[in-house]
Amino acid sequence: MPGTSRVLKSFRPDKRYNDYAPAPELDYYDTTVLAADDDEELFESYEKRIRDRLAAEEELDAMDAKRRAREFEADYNLEKVNRYEQMEIDEYDEMDEEYQDDGAERPLNLEKFECPLREWIAEERTRREIHRRFKKFLMTYYDDIDRVTEWHRLHEHDDPKPPLPPGLIQRPPTYPYKIRTMCAANSSSLVVSYAHIAKVQSLLAIWLTDVPRDMLQIFDEVLQSVVLQEFPHYSKISSELHVRISDLPISDKLRDLRQGDLNNLVRVCGVVTRRTGVFPQMLSVVYDCMQCAGVLGPFKLAGNEVKPDHCPHCNTRGAMKVNQHRTVYGNYQRITLQESPGTVPPGRIPRYKDVVLLGDLIDVARPGDEVEVTGVYMHTQAQLSKKSNGFPVFSTIIEANYVQKRSGGSNAQWSEEDKRRILQLGKDPHIGERIIRSIAPSIYGHRHVKTAVALSLFGGVAKNSQQAGSGTSTVGMHRVRGDINVLLLGDPGVAKSQILKYAEKTAPRAVYTTGKGASAVGLTAGVHRDVVTKEWTLEGGALVLADRGVCLIDEFDKMNEQDRTSIHEAMEQQTISVSKAGIVTSLQARCAVIAAANPIGGRYDPSFSFSENVELTDPILSRFDILCVLQDVVDPVADEKLAMFVANSHVRSHPNYSGLAPDGTTLTLADDPFAATASDSGEAGETDGAAATSLQTQHQQLQQQQIPQDLLRKYIAYARSEIRPILHDVDSEKIALLYADLRAQSAQTGGVPIAVRHIESIVRMAEASARMHLREHVRADDVDLAIKVALESFLQAQKISVRKSMQKNFRKYLNFGEDCNLLLMHQLQGLLLDVEKRGPAS
Repeated sequence: MPGTSRVLKSFRPDKRYNDYAPAPELDYYDTTVLAADDDEELFESYEKRIRDRLAAEEELDAMDAKRRAREFEADYNLEKVNRYEQMEIDEYDEMDEEYQDDGAERPLNLEKFECPLREWIAEERTRREIHRRFKKFLMTYYDDIDRVTEWHRLHEHDDPKPPLPPGLIQRPPTYPYKIRTMCAANSSSLVVSYAHIAKVQSLLAIWLTDVPRDMLQIFDEVLQSVVLQEFPHYSKISSELHVRISDLPISDKLRDLRQGDLNNLVRVCGVVTRRTGVFPQMLSVVYDCMQCAGVLGPFKLAGNEVKPDHCPHCNTRGAMKVNQHRTVYGNYQRITLQESPGTVPPGRIPRYKDVVLLGDLIDVARPGDEVEVTGVYMHTQAQLSKKSNGFPVFSTIIEANYVQKRSGGSNAQWSEEDKRRILQLGKDPHIGERIIRSIAPSIYGHRHVKTAVALSLFGGVAKNSQQAGSGTSTVGMHRVRGDINVLLLGDPGVAKSQILKYAEKTAPRAVYTTGKGASAVGLTAGVHRDVVTKEWTLEGGALVLADRGVCLIDEFDKMNEQDRTSIHEAMEQQTISVSKAGIVTSLQARCAVIAAANPIGGRYDPSFSFSENVELTDPILSRFDILCVLQDVVDPVADEKLAMFVANSHVRSHPNYSGLAPDGTTLTLADDPFAATASDSGEAGETDGAAATSLQTQHQQLQQQQIPQDLLRKYIAYARSEIRPILHDVDSEKIALLYADLRAQSAQTGGVPIAVRHIESIVRMAEASARMHLREHVRADDVDLAIKVALESFLQAQKISVRKSMQKNFRKYLNFGEDCNLLLMHQLQGLLLDVEKRGPAS
């Protein structure tokens, strides 16, 4: 038919479509059979079928191309992962026959196995190959070895071979030096990084997490052979050597461990709450027959006790006795690991797990220490329920392989981006003001309280002082605490508990408790009888769990006097001495205490002194560095601002709040009635003149520059662990004169007694102020801020009758940090109002 060839020629030629090639002798249709008006419709249908067929073929071709690309990428990755193994096999194949017949064993491809992994590793040839690979890793690994090896492989045929590019250095091996250091210290453990193994022996790293007990046994044998090869008599010092695995990339939570983690290598974090004594564990046992004096064994124990029922020499049954001299024992200790404070989800009970310490890992941690444990998650033989109750349920433990203490009590890990943001914040000259405004931003006012809490969260620097004549020895050393204790005393409804809750969520490590819900044992430490060993074990309380952190105690006045007396030692010496059930020891409680209490009768009476308003003795009050009084004073202007602030907080906290007016326009200060919130300093809500408006705008911009809570938490953790400011060029005479004046005023007014501890408090607060700015040295403005906070604490503890006269005497210290522009603007506004009242004639 005419036109059909033209249509077919428009498609691309392909051998698969020869059947559709033009054939003029066949392109003809009988017009008597086919109606003329159907020709066009027939051509369109035919063309559509051809187009759909070609589109389907193209789609199939694209899918095949993607599949081939994925297979190529998988083969390339597999080749890249096993490049060291393949290179070793190729090198062996290229060796001459003389070397191959010299006893060298051909490298084994560990990936080619068709049996369960445990059975494959149990084969002797597989163990020899793992032994050879791990030994080569120990003797040759150094940083960037993978990059250097890859570079040599790419340039192996170059002649001459070019030098290494900048940045690539072929360093000496890492672990031979560590092995010699271990032997010099007579130690029995070598710490090996998991990241190093995964970099050059990825298959061994994968198997290490899947079957850790079998792999660690082979690793220990390799370490034993390497050490004995260099130090043949080292077995007399340590009969067993162990490889400790560190830097496991994935860290699990205690509450996330499940059945799938059994018999795998896991890494968990937590706080040690209980520790048992050290017990002998039977490793291999030898039996003596009491009838024929035959010797049976040694039998290695792998969980269950092995005891033959009869003697193979005389066939006597039950006449076996353990040979105490030839039986091998090891050290055994069990600790209880609990979830770290601050990591427990709200409303949940902290989970705990028993950890078994063997060999040289015993006594590596004590109650109160925050540790990272890398070990094998396994079940014990003791059943929690009997078969008669339905089905057996086993308890689980973690057999520790490596235990590392966390320094600084911080569970925050900083990335490069976090560190960059932290250092950028530290360069802000107004970072101190921003941090104070970021403390509990949903609470109106209480600037002095927020300043005290901020200083306590950062803390000072602990020092170890020496007695005169002791030199550099540790004899006569005593520790001076660096943590800042704060007591909040105020009327009901002034957000004391809310401030404590915010501090709990912001501090890197915090423990929250209440006076009624905590006893002396719950705050300090107690002893409990272990269920398995029936021995008395030590368990730390809230102050021990908050070591290197913050302990928050609400309703401090509701505690019994005996309970409050028990924390005297913890608040000053920061230790807890225990002498119970034959256990005499001392635990660390290096934490700051932030407590909240209510005054006598529920309301603070300013006509009485601080000590007369609360049922606390002078010894406990003197241990608090800062005393803050929160009063609910009736003031119409302040009450209106407080109501506006609360309404503003509720409106802006609504999930559907967008800051837009009903007509879709953006709310401004003039449109939004809640935007013009008064500041903590009590400035007027409405100002006159362009200068006042500009000043208010700048102040509101500073108020809006609040630091997010998660970033503030990391900032505090970084400052506490990395910044240790030094007292440099401090005006000691100013502190001495202030101390003398405060002592004289305290003796005259009968307020809170001033002691030497208050001088140390000023130093600690100055160091905390330097930490807030990430400074390495304490400056004069840090000391001035510390003096101001100490004076405000002292003046708030006085009667109102003498407070005003003292404020005049110490005005030069109290005005530090105040905005002089605001004070000047207030005076100018007063003069302007006086002029307007007098009229233009005057």
